[in-house]
Amino acid sequence: MSIAKLSLKKKLGLKLYQQYKANETKIHRLSYLLWECTLRCNLSCKHCGSDCHRDMKQQDMPLSDFLKVIDSITPHVNTHNTMIVITGGEPLMRKDLEECGRELYKREYPWGMVSNGLAMTEKRLNSLIASGLRSVTISLDGLEDAHNKLRGNPNSFKNAFNAVKLLTTKEEHLIFDVVTCVSPINVDQLPSIRQMLIDAGVKRWRIFTIFPIGRATINEELQLSPRQFKSVFDFI
Repeated sequence: MSIAKLSLKKKLGLKLYQQYKANETKIHRLSYLLWECTLRCNLSCKHCGSDCHRDMKQQDMPLSDFLKVIDSITPHVNTHNTMIVITGGEPLMRKDLEECGRELYKREYPWGMVSNGLAMTEKRLNSLIASGLRSVTISLDGLEDAHNKLRGNPNSFKNAFNAVKLLTTKEEHLIFDVVTCVSPINVDQLPSIRQMLIDAGVKRWRIFTIFPIGRATINEELQLSPRQFKSVFDFI
């Protein structure tokens, strides 16, 4: 439908929305800040965009340096509305996450993390929650065989799914979701994954496709065909 055929009410609504978006673009508020806190990882996934390994020559950024960045932006943002998301690599490889969380909490920032779940235990999760953790994303890339094939570890699915089930018991303290990277290995499993997550009590699930960067560039078999890509959108 062309704009000319819209009703006056809809034209006014569209104009107001355009003005709102233009104002938001001009202000450009910082609402999310992602910190890739390490390139170390306890897995070696075929689709890793950062090409991470357990032992990396690249040293982790010191926590003190990261906090300097946070302190430099703090005067310019509403800290309550600026989410700090800690990614990797695998964030749980760092021993100072709790210290980081406490420092962010003192500065009144909400913070969360993205994890593969391999090293997630109830003790560590409780420690992170006590340090101000408010959101968690767990990566789960298919049913057991598909997930383990992509992640390169026979315990990966079991530990990730245990982390998911553990998080369902902590919903009074935090928000969590599951993210699935779709490839030809798991695209036909989407209905089964959905039911598995529903049965586990998961309320939020995000679906990604694999972008060909990092290690994913040498695994072209992980790219969806046009037909498969459309099937993912149809499923969503």
